[in-house]
Amino acid sequence: MKILFIGDIFGRSGREALERHLPMLKSKYAPDVVIVNGDNAANGRGITPKQANEFYEWGVDCITGGDHIWDQRQIISHIDKDPKLLRPINFPDNTPGKGAYKFQTKSGQICLIIHALGRVFIDPSDNAFTIVKDMVDKNPLGKRADAIFVDFHAEATSEKMAMGQFLDGKVSAVIGSHTHVQTADAHIMRDGTAYMTDAGMTGDYNSVIGARKDIAIHRFLHKTPHPERLIPANGEATLCGALITTNDGTGLAQKIETIRVGGILPECLPQS
Repeated sequence: MKILFIGDIFGRSGREALERHLPMLKSKYAPDVVIVNGDNAANGRGITPKQANEFYEWGVDCITGGDHIWDQRQIISHIDKDPKLLRPINFPDNTPGKGAYKFQTKSGQICLIIHALGRVFIDPSDNAFTIVKDMVDKNPLGKRADAIFVDFHAEATSEKMAMGQFLDGKVSAVIGSHTHVQTADAHIMRDGTAYMTDAGMTGDYNSVIGARKDIAIHRFLHKTPHPERLIPANGEATLCGALITTNDGTGLAQKIETIRVGGILPECLPQS
């Protein structure tokens, strides 16, 4: 199975990059499932139902959120009607929406997608490690799921790495999101799980992690607020992500490849 994961969509430029580049990526690599993190799609904060539906129209199979999932308030009443839009699985049980989704590919294979939120330097939530493991234990790789993909939306690199090691051999991939800077550590861990600390942002990199640089710099220089609130930079975006190939027999990873296309970052496209 081929799993294409695209990192945090940031604002209008990120949405435009997804619409522009996703058809090429799907044509070139023929992924069985496309997963996109949409936590910053709506002007840098959350995602609207309209934007989620546009993503599906462009060929996205599942959208993960993060700490900004409720910033667009209409999502609260919408998310129960959209099983493909995930909020973190380690939110309280009575929270609207779900944190996992089983996607059936055109060939009939099942990909279990799990979305969890870290706790270090982020508003506390339930323990992601125990809750994700419980979901994995109920859907063992190679038995009830042909592939298991985990988007761990977290601030601390140590917490992401710990989650990867914790799940090594039990899931197909653990890929981090949230910090908006793509890391250079994409690899397959000892027991067969693909890992990457952060897939990166799909947004304008002539910015401060997606936000307009003049506003962000002002916040570091002065104690007074900038006349404008923090808003996305809207230059040409770079789409960032990863392509994971799994073994159809075991569900473990055979390959993980970095993806960058468009904008000011150097292009990186797998040859396969």
